Amino acid sequence: MSRDRKKTARPLKTARNAFSAALFRANQYKQVVQKKIDLGAIHKKIEQLYVELGKAVGDQYQSGQKDFLANKEISRLLEKLLSLKQVVVLLEEEIELIRNEPQATAEKSGPTEKPPNAD
Repeated sequence: MSRDRKKTARPLKTARNAFSAALFRANQYKQVVQKKIDLGAIHKKIEQLYVELGKAVGDQYQSGQKDFLANKEISRLLEKLLSLKQVVVLLEEEIELIRNEPQATAEKSGPTEKPPNAD
């Protein structure tokens, strides 16, 4: 009877490992999608800041002022843009880390497929 248990245990273990791998990949994909949603929101904020910056520069130019960087509003907008661009870089790095994160159980059982590309 021990032989029968071994025969049924092997497919169950394989199924469990396959399910675990699929669950891991699904969770990875979910995390990447959420990061990409966050990235999209930040890109929209950046676009809006460029619009505000362009308007501020245009207004200052029309008023005859040529030293744009001396304007506090323009400096504030540029600093905010720089900050958001740094957040974009961090999010992109996090996405790559998530995509390249090895599955702990897969390493024990052998090589697996490459993580799905969530672009």
